[in-house]
Amino acid sequence: MTTGKSVFHFKHFSVCQDRCAMRVGTDGVLLGALAMLNVQCSMNNVLDIGTGTGLIALMVAQRNPHARIVGIDIDPDAAAQAADNFAASPWGDRLTAVCADINGVKPDLDLDSGIMPVNVQFDNILCNPPFYANSPAAATSARDTARRTDTLSHEQLAECASRLLADDGLFEVILPYDVASDFIHLCWLHDLHLVRRIDIRTKPAKPFTRVVLIFAKAAHQTALRTLGCYTDSQFSILTADSSPSDEYRALTADFYLDK
Repeated sequence: MTTGKSVFHFKHFSVCQDRCAMRVGTDGVLLGALAMLNVQCSMNNVLDIGTGTGLIALMVAQRNPHARIVGIDIDPDAAAQAADNFAASPWGDRLTAVCADINGVKPDLDLDSGIMPVNVQFDNILCNPPFYANSPAAATSARDTARRTDTLSHEQLAECASRLLADDGLFEVILPYDVASDFIHLCWLHDLHLVRRIDIRTKPAKPFTRVVLIFAKAAHQTALRTLGCYTDSQFSILTADSSPSDEYRALTADFYLDK
């Protein structure tokens, strides 16, 4: 991955980010690369909540040639930038950017794009959500919206995911490690059952800082049977000498430009 002042270049797409409050970061790359996608399915509807630049949606489009992806963002500038990034990518015909508050989106949302059918529910829902509950105000309201949970609380996110997820779909999210237990409980209250957990740290000797959580609807057993029993794993982004770990290199090999 290489970066200029306002653009990140990946192997197969570029991400302009001059109009977005939150720029391309490791968290988005991790979720885009770790997401469990049914690449064998001939029709796979994916929702990226809080799409920002559109990074995660673009990574999903690269990984799954059958996926039709909607990136939704409440911020008009971010949604417009995602739309431009989508159009400039090789998968523009499968990507749609929508400016809306996810709390008001219903399963029968008509995107009026010719891509997504009416009455759609999503096979995968992904989110790199706002993290901070009590952080100081940021320099701009757009950055506040992207960073702070008062614009999309974790309970609202769990409710939206449960409402919009197909019965055999997966909800996937990256969060700070120390809020994982509370979020898992919130999802359980909304009929979402944890099936996979990936704990992430920067270096082997460091504490975990991030976690990827993957949920299926507890009332529907197809996804649970497909995935098997609950599993967890962990990995480090860097080695002790601060070079990328073999696991991280393998995970991102299809995306990062060779140095």
